[in-house]
Amino acid sequence: MPDSPPDSVRGCPQAAEVVRTWCALALDALGRAREEIDAINVYPVADGDTGTNLYLTVESAARAVEAVFDGHATAGPASHPTLPDAVRAMAHGALIGARGNSGTILAQLLRGMAEVLTAPTAPSDHAELLRQGLRRAVASAYEGVARPVEGTVLTVATAASEAASRTPGDVATVARAADEAARTALAVTPGQLDVLGRAGVVDAGGLGLVEVLGALARALSGAPAPKGAPDGRAPRAWQAMTGTVPEPGAAEACRPEPAGGTGTTPAFEVIYLLEADDAAVARLRTRLDALGDSLVVVGGDGLWNVHVHVDDAGAAVEAGVDAGRPHRIRITHFGSGGATAPRTREPAQRAVVAVVPGEGLAGLCAEAGATVVATRPGEPPASGELLEAIRRAHAREVVLLPNDPELRHTAAAAAEQARAEGVRVALIPTRAAVQGIAALAVHEPGRRFDEDVVAMTSAAGATRYAELAVAERQSWTMAGVCQAGDVLGLIDGDVAVIGAELAATAETVLDRMLAAGGELVTLVLGAGVPGAVADRLERYVRDGHLAVDTVVYRGGQQSAPLLIGIE
Repeated sequence: MPDSPPDSVRGCPQAAEVVRTWCALALDALGRAREEIDAINVYPVADGDTGTNLYLTVESAARAVEAVFDGHATAGPASHPTLPDAVRAMAHGALIGARGNSGTILAQLLRGMAEVLTAPTAPSDHAELLRQGLRRAVASAYEGVARPVEGTVLTVATAASEAASRTPGDVATVARAADEAARTALAVTPGQLDVLGRAGVVDAGGLGLVEVLGALARALSGAPAPKGAPDGRAPRAWQAMTGTVPEPGAAEACRPEPAGGTGTTPAFEVIYLLEADDAAVARLRTRLDALGDSLVVVGGDGLWNVHVHVDDAGAAVEAGVDAGRPHRIRITHFGSGGATAPRTREPAQRAVVAVVPGEGLAGLCAEAGATVVATRPGEPPASGELLEAIRRAHAREVVLLPNDPELRHTAAAAAEQARAEGVRVALIPTRAAVQGIAALAVHEPGRRFDEDVVAMTSAAGATRYAELAVAERQSWTMAGVCQAGDVLGLIDGDVAVIGAELAATAETVLDRMLAAGGELVTLVLGAGVPGAVADRLERYVRDGHLAVDTVVYRGGQQSAPLLIGIE
């Protein structure tokens, strides 16, 4: 960036281009180092995904910046994004796309920098602007981490900020000093954190931040944006810094212990975006801190990214529901052995990935051992998101449950890509969440893969499904004409009943479905549906259909007030 008054820089296209180039260079660098960073990931959980998480976080930031440039290009040749436009997009993109512990911290570092770079009172000296931005980034990151640990990405960020603060010269000189100090700090992290020292590796998140800061230094020095996609090759940068090579398998064999020293770690990683006010988030931090560890809550202005490791995934999601509106919920089961299972990078033999429509179902499926992708109405997951979930499952064999007929082709594309990466994937074409629940209920990881898939497919296929929805407008259906506000009973995807009231319409649907027989009725209540509805329907089944059991779940789905399954 040229040294000129802040108003001209804030409005000039060249400054925004620096941000764009920074994102491109950082994405390229993380793409090349991703496998190496994954390989040395032993803290806070040795699940081997830190490099991938950082790459996906920066990828989301880069996409947001490109969207800003595309928007201005559409407006005409005279329209150009400003520095605040690009920086806000970068920070917001990182926030909504943050993955894992390190990705969430990186998002907060970028948000802290953005607070300074977009401020109307920003200093005129660009070098000082960067110094203040790095200071705010570090302070912001420490605010977001419940229990900061030295020898991690936070230590590396602090060293970069302190070096920038004491370095005179122009903005490129300051950026180079921050980069060099970060590399020096990274090299000594094995002596600051026992788990790193035992494995003979540097902090994986810190190495990722070094790649990002190096990209910033190159962008400010006038380096061009890379052409084409990164090739994924690892530069072994951390070995060059430390001058050491770990024993074969050292990182894989090393696992951290929590503060209590019990040798156990939580069973689930829970991540979600949360719409909530500051007071609710403060209460949420306290609640989640008591539930688990590796708690990072970042964001602001009503939108937050929540990351925590817990044994009770449902409780972590429920805490988010009490605080505000959680969405984009991602729950990863660290291992089939529960909280006392060893945490190593050795892939599990088999995992299940399930797409579900609500936070309650997300918790339910996670407790059953599935890696979960939770959806929102009108926001179906892309194949890349499903592929990411398959990777997060970290297993040799994966059973994929899309639980929606509209996701059939999306899920097939994700499965095909995962197979190309060496994962054996079976796609069970479940059409509803209740079919996915039935499949999970008979899942047995100890069986042969083909046998397990056949059993799960049979259970899903034997489950008839229905959903109750509210008509948004007048329309023709297979059951006749409905009006806006009518309750629609859809059986196996087709409108079969039109009613005026939820419980009464559900009773009619149950009668039609149970006429063909059944042993178990599953009711999944949507967001805001009172428990009295479930009580009424349970009595109705018990009184009218002997020997039929009923189970009720609070699904929390926004898409339908009631889901019904009959087995």
